[in-house]
Formats: sequence, structure tokens, C-alpha cells
Amino acid sequence: MSTSSRVVRLAEQGPASVMRVETVEIASPGDGQALIRQTAAGVNYMDIYQRSGSYPLQLPSGIGLEAAGVVEAVGPDVDTVAPGDRVAYGGGPIGAYAERRLIPAGRLVRIPDGITDEQAAAVLMKGMTAEYLLNRTYPVKPGQWVLFYAAAGGVGLIAGQWGKALGARMIGIAGGPEKCELARANGYEHCIDRHAENVVEQVKALTGGAGVPVVYDSIGAGTFEQTLDCLAPRGYFVSFGTTGGPVPPVMAADLQHRGSLYFTRPTLATYVAAREDLEASAKAVFEMVAKGAVRVEIGQRYALDEAVKAHEDLEAGHTSGSSIITL
Repeated sequence: MSTSSRVVRLAEQGPASVMRVETVEIASPGDGQALIRQTAAGVNYMDIYQRSGSYPLQLPSGIGLEAAGVVEAVGPDVDTVAPGDRVAYGGGPIGAYAERRLIPAGRLVRIPDGITDEQAAAVLMKGMTAEYLLNRTYPVKPGQWVLFYAAAGGVGLIAGQWGKALGARMIGIAGGPEKCELARANGYEHCIDRHAENVVEQVKALTGGAGVPVVYDSIGAGTFEQTLDCLAPRGYFVSFGTTGGPVPPVMAADLQHRGSLYFTRPTLATYVAAREDLEASAKAVFEMVAKGAVRVEIGQRYALDEAVKAHEDLEAGHTSGSSIITL
């Protein structure tokens, strides 16, 4: 028995216009699978990397890595979720821009009572990113200065609140006074306007010339040298995105001469690959939301037919907070 679903597909990688809405038939769930009726999908910059060709895809392909919905059916030997459960996933597998889909049941987590589907779709992937960055890649300690790029973006707003809850002194970087104001309303003690201020000078002034012990840089090419200049000796350069282009080659001697620096390029996929890590990270995110330490900022909502516009807006920097596709 099969059921139909409207989905966003692409036959080639390229600009946002390569995405098309199609109707496909979905089979009954097989071993280890769940069929979910989705209610909201998150829009993330990783979607743009994959759609544009920055990351290779096996074509034709769906798009999207994060969504929430309700389990309609499960295949044999599935005991992690059951029909009727509200569930979410973040980090794939690809194909989240869809009304219904089959997905490995082991990648689903239950949504707790008190958290809406839209909140879950908007926060899970970005929230787990903030969790692994601040808790595990470089465990932030109370009183530490932390520098975070794209502070008014989906991950940035969550990270600002999360870092503040940990007792860190959060410094954000954003473009323009409105985005800086939004960042300061979401946990950042200071926000540097990259359009009007010198980032390195401001960081040095705030830290008494010492620099920061960790920088979370999601930009890449255009901020590489700047990030190095902001770090204190033995500081951590955490490169977790390349919205501004690929990071240039990292020279070991350069890290040495700048003060025995550390460089790492972590990914969410690695940090939630094991089921126990996925459950622990998702639980931490939902607990932060439930107790009010992290507010979910949904800045934009799009229909499935507006997926092209959702990508164009995100690429152009015209969004703030999280973007979702309602289904």
C-alpha cells in the first residue's frame, strides 16, 4: 500500500530555482523505518550547501535535513517510536521538505509535551548544533569570553542564550544595528556590528587586550584571519560553517606562532551519529526550551511552494532567527 506526498526535489544542483515541487508515491515502511506526516520543516544553511553544489549529492534528490510531525506507521522491529507519536529529527537523512516521508526510525526523537511541532522543527538541528559546540567541542565555562559569528541567525540566537545560561560572557558579531539589537536580546552581552566596527579592535577592547579563548566561526574564507587575530594564546578556532566560502588551508606553523592555537572543523553529524548521543543532545535542547533558557525565534514561515524564496532570502542575509516551511 502506498500514499502520495508533495515534496521538493532537485534534478541538478545550482541556484534556488533548481528546486521543484513534485508529487510522489511513498511505500509502506520497511525494516527499521517510520512513515511520518510532517507538519513543519526547518530551513538551514546546510540545505543551501547541498542544493548549490558546495556539497555533493546523489541526484535526483530531496532537500532538507530537519522536520517535525506525527508517526503514521512503523516497519518491523521498530521500538523507538510508535504510531501517533509526535516526533522530530535534525541532521538528516536528506528530504525534509515533504508532506510525508519514510525515515529511519532510529533518527527520530519524541517531542515532549509543551513544545509545539513548529518549535521543534525550528530549534532541533540548530539547538543540537549549539549544544555540541558549547558543551562538547569546547566546553564553555562560567565567566569566559566567547565570540560567536552570525549572532542574529538561527544557530547564533540559540547559542547566545545557551552560552548565557552557562554563565559565559557572549560577544556576538552581526550585520547592522537591528541584528545587533536582536542578538543582545538573546543572550549576548555585546554585539559587534561588522558593517560599522572593527571586530578585532572591539574584541581586544572588551577583553583588555587578551583576546578570547574560543571563537565559533560559521563564515569561513572572509573571516579566517580576523578570527585568528581575536584569539588568546591556546585559544580554540571552531570552524563550523562556510557561508562566506571555504576556509583557506590551515598552516600548523601559523597556529604555533600565534600562540599555540587549536583549530577544529566539527560537524553535527559526527556528534549525533550514535543513538545515545542523539537522544542526549535532543533532550538537552528540549530541556533548555522547556525551562525558558532558550526561546525559539521563528523569524520566517514559508509554504512548501515557497521553498525557492526561503533559500533566496537566507542566502541574501534577509532573515533573522529560524526559518521554517509549514506543511
